[in-house]
Amino acid sequence: MTTPTVAETPPSVLIVEDEETLLFTLAHNLKREGYKVITASRGDDALELARSKNPDLILLDVMLPGVDGIQVCRLLRRDTTIPIIMLTALGGEGDRVAGLDTGADDYLAKPFGMRELLARVRAVLRRSSLRTPAAAASDLYVTGDLEIDPGRREVRKNGALVHLKPKEYELLVFFTQHPGRVYTREQILDEVWGYDYEGGARTVDVHVRWLRQKIEDDPGQPQHIRTVRGSGYIFDG
Repeated sequence: MTTPTVAETPPSVLIVEDEETLLFTLAHNLKREGYKVITASRGDDALELARSKNPDLILLDVMLPGVDGIQVCRLLRRDTTIPIIMLTALGGEGDRVAGLDTGADDYLAKPFGMRELLARVRAVLRRSSLRTPAAAASDLYVTGDLEIDPGRREVRKNGALVHLKPKEYELLVFFTQHPGRVYTREQILDEVWGYDYEGGARTVDVHVRWLRQKIEDDPGQPQHIRTVRGSGYIFDG
């Protein structure tokens, strides 16, 4: 007699988009791909659904009635690490950095192809599954004056809690897992953001600068994350 298998629960995606036609199109295509879909057209509704439904991923438009997408992302990042892909008609580099600065995992400018969006959804969910607490070490990791708690995704410096954005945390974990080795910006981009991320190497420089401001005694003379001129970065404990 064959033992019945338990079907895996499909990943859930919260789509936050106030353009009705696009919302319908996104929901339809994600459902066809097997995702469980939750929808909202306002920022305040998105906040409530994100906290009550705890989706696996959020597709978040920037221009929303009520609370805009940037503010939604900023508020969610205070108490959740749900992956967020920002969707916006604003495609300039400044807008991209603003979205990533609030804690978004990826950024897609309109108009975009559905195949590209679905590929990014798969990539972000894949990266998210690799960094869940279940896959992390259970013990604290201490290096110099830094203490990393993978289960809580917390970092402390000399005992004081350091508030890091999700990508800052992932970048620090990557560095601490590979001390004493020089990595190019492109290698770091592939390892932390994913090979299919379209942002340039400047993204790495920006996040390294932010991280230094939070973990270094003197960000201008860093002791942990050092620049190797012409090559990239190296981490010293």
